[in-house]
Amino acid sequence: MSPERIRILLADDHDILRDGLRALFEAVDDIEIAGEARTGREAVEEAELLRPDVVLMDISMPELDGVEACRRIRAQCPDCRVLFLTMHEAEEYLLRSVRAGAAGYVIKRTAAADLLAAVRAVACGEMFLSPSVAHALADERAPVVAARGRNGLDGLDGEDRYSVLTGREREILQLVGEGYSNQDIADLLTLSVKTVQSHRAAVMQKLDLRDVTHLVRYAVRKGIVDPER
Repeated sequence: MSPERIRILLADDHDILRDGLRALFEAVDDIEIAGEARTGREAVEEAELLRPDVVLMDISMPELDGVEACRRIRAQCPDCRVLFLTMHEAEEYLLRSVRAGAAGYVIKRTAAADLLAAVRAVACGEMFLSPSVAHALADERAPVVAARGRNGLDGLDGEDRYSVLTGREREILQLVGEGYSNQDIADLLTLSVKTVQSHRAAVMQKLDLRDVTHLVRYAVRKGIVDPER
């Protein structure tokens, strides 16, 4: 294989979508599939193992949401470029992704030719945004919001409190939201149940949530948990 080919990791929990993406990329000469992942946690592990040029990933991922997975991939593999392929067009999702280090953001209804262009662009160090969401960064308010996120200053009130959670707390928030018990989470993360309970209590305190029901609603509203999954 030519060394100029772009090595890509496909990360999406829907097999039929990965099958379609694989067929698309296998039909071109300059892109090869380095590996695949079905959960956010697998995406982080596979990125560290395979060191692809581009990680093409959904935002709504089980076990570890795509944004948090992106943050970890960028920390562990700085040369890996993360391109989100998602159905979410709300400005908040885009800004969270950019703060986490994403190089691109493409909506799933995007034409195949545009997705190929996005992969090639981010592999070359450029940023690629679908036109329907690009206005969020063009808005004069966006740089201010993004800067606040980088400086950890947006965890002051309302929805922005999410930014003050640690990576582990975000992970546990998602798992609780997906219906995992304390024991399930402890087994998955190789922690004690007491440690899981402590993290969960910290999450609820920081987000000012009264009980698990409110925690689940928050996770769904924030887009961390897909209620239809």
